[in-house]
Amino acid sequence: MARVVVVHGIGQEFLGPEQMRGTAVPALLDGVHLAGHAAPAAEDVDCAFYGDLYLEPGSRSDDLPPWDEFDVEDGLETELLDAWWAAADPERGAEEGTRGFAGFTASRALLSERVRAALDALAGTRYFGKVSDRLLILALKQVRRYLTEPDLRAAAQERVASRIGPDTRVVVAHSLGSVVAYETLCARPDLPVTDLVTIGSPLGLRRIVFDRLAPLPVDGRACWPGAVTRWTNLADHGDIVALPARLAPRFGDTVTDDRIDNGTRMHDLARYLSAPKTGAAVARGLR
Repeated sequence: MARVVVVHGIGQEFLGPEQMRGTAVPALLDGVHLAGHAAPAAEDVDCAFYGDLYLEPGSRSDDLPPWDEFDVEDGLETELLDAWWAAADPERGAEEGTRGFAGFTASRALLSERVRAALDALAGTRYFGKVSDRLLILALKQVRRYLTEPDLRAAAQERVASRIGPDTRVVVAHSLGSVVAYETLCARPDLPVTDLVTIGSPLGLRRIVFDRLAPLPVDGRACWPGAVTRWTNLADHGDIVALPARLAPRFGDTVTDDRIDNGTRMHDLARYLSAPKTGAAVARGLR
């Protein structure tokens, strides 16, 4: 089994484990090399893939449903959208953040107008790189489904656990994948992972993610993930998915939080993996 396992985030449902390896493994090896360390062999790096769980069995269509603002569900989806909007536009967040979408739930028409404004504000910003409404809504729905559908949640965690073997020491987890990996390690303290590296992680986002974790946090402090002895959390300065950027206040002072710069692709998996700080964290776990 691999010594390093990479866990992907949202929006990978039309790929597969080998396609993911084709991007993630070279990027991670480059990151270790650029950090000044000897990179592991490619066969020592594996990928835990769960994206296909979001598709209907047997379906591989690459076309998304014709979603628009009326398809964004009230509750978790609108709360997450509002959090992204506030992060992308701090002035709007400071002015309206206490009210958010909650002030518009009395009328679906008013709520839809608010959602439309948020989608327009986010699509085309430097944060999301001119993505379509459909892709933004897809991201909202995948986060909501993982956190609210027990069967999907359990299946995704099983995919991660199945790639971790006796030789695995490092798990590198991106975006929503950091939530999947964290919960897997909490549920399976027997797994031999000593180093967790989270990149672009929303684990600390209150109400939406943090307060829905399993196991549930107690008095504002979350459970430590299994046998992990070192946890490095990296966030790009402009990555609005990584909310908040620092995890130590909610997961323990032994979490090492650091910032990196991914250029114009703030939340991109390959950019995170090829960053020298990610490579250094991986190398530490492989010593």
